[in-house]
Amino acid sequence: MPEQPLRDIKSVVPDATALKALTHPLRLRMLGLLRIEGPATASGLAARLGLNSGATSYHLRQLAQHGFIEEDAARGSQRDRWWRARHEATSVMPAHAEGEALELGLAFEQAALHGQMRQMQRALAAYPELPQAWRQASTVSDYTIPMTAEAARALVEKLQTLLWEAMAAAPALGTPLPENMRPMTFILHAAPNVGEPQAGEAQ
Repeated sequence: MPEQPLRDIKSVVPDATALKALTHPLRLRMLGLLRIEGPATASGLAARLGLNSGATSYHLRQLAQHGFIEEDAARGSQRDRWWRARHEATSVMPAHAEGEALELGLAFEQAALHGQMRQMQRALAAYPELPQAWRQASTVSDYTIPMTAEAARALVEKLQTLLWEAMAAAPALGTPLPENMRPMTFILHAAPNVGEPQAGEAQ
């Protein structure tokens, strides 16, 4: 059987203004839900997140204003306005960033890191209820390896390429999936090891 062709993955590189809007943790969660679970209304997202629909609508308008989401006119009605994500991925923080761009990139990555840790803690709490096949597909691992900066960059790029190819070979996020599939999250963190803090240093 011939392999399915890889699909194009829509990605966005936000400018400084859009990135600043995206650092809000609730907006990040809303964007994540729209990407992974598909289109939703403000009231539907409010119920999922335990918010009031007014606050949810405000954050959705901010995401739309900066190009992260758009109205799904095919689903909308006079009563309900549906929203959908415009992209599957966000790329930020170029290595050469300085000044305000660096500060905004760090603020976004702090917000993203908080959301990632929250997501993995929820996944670990749900682990006892997983079928064996999904338990065997899960891991919480870390590897510390002495490397040059060049070797570390090459390895990170290799891992990112592998994950990107797997994503391109899979059905699009937010679309109906076969019964044996579910969204699987891989979180890649890579940085020089700074060791444990000295006594008296901030944790």
